[in-house]
Amino acid sequence: MMHKPVLLTAPTMTPVSLAEAKVQLAVDHNEHDDMILSFIAAAVGHLDGWVGILGRCLVEQTWRQDFDSFSGCMRLPLYPVLSVTSVVASDRAGAQTTIADSDYLLMDDAAGAFVRFKSGAVLPSDLYAIKPVAVTYKAGYATVPEVPGDPAIPAQSSIPAAIKAAILIHVRLMYDAYRLGADAGPIPTDAIDALVAPFRRVSF
Repeated sequence: MMHKPVLLTAPTMTPVSLAEAKVQLAVDHNEHDDMILSFIAAAVGHLDGWVGILGRCLVEQTWRQDFDSFSGCMRLPLYPVLSVTSVVASDRAGAQTTIADSDYLLMDDAAGAFVRFKSGAVLPSDLYAIKPVAVTYKAGYATVPEVPGDPAIPAQSSIPAAIKAAILIHVRLMYDAYRLGADAGPIPTDAIDALVAPFRRVSF
């Protein structure tokens, strides 16, 4: 049984900045900044995380995946996975055991990332009845750190160019709909769908 993942640490930045969006929109004033930020959030939310259509994370974020038991392949539902922070088991008395990171591997296949325990790893057996095993992991595209001493080059996400373009196009379409009002009509999403299609996760 696959339990719903739990977001522990939300992203601290967006994959598209306000400045980048304003360049895309040819906006050189601050009057609409809050609205543009809301459009960025909406476009990112359409793609990102557990409720996003891609089944993957964009900017770095931390999630917990609960399991009913240990198994040979403990699948992590979000992608890409940067690292496993911890694997913790709870026994019937409520005591928790953190599994040594030397006892497992973070692996990857066509369906995404998973945790596999090494041969000979000794795992707790007296497990609590409900979701006793928790894997905490960091997911998303790695953040490129800011260039030291150069504030003109801030930290930014390394998301694929096609996903970034799709977000910018989505923001553009929402902003155009705002400006046109009742004359805007439905927002065309064909270009967005085409750009993100290669990044949709396969089912497992």
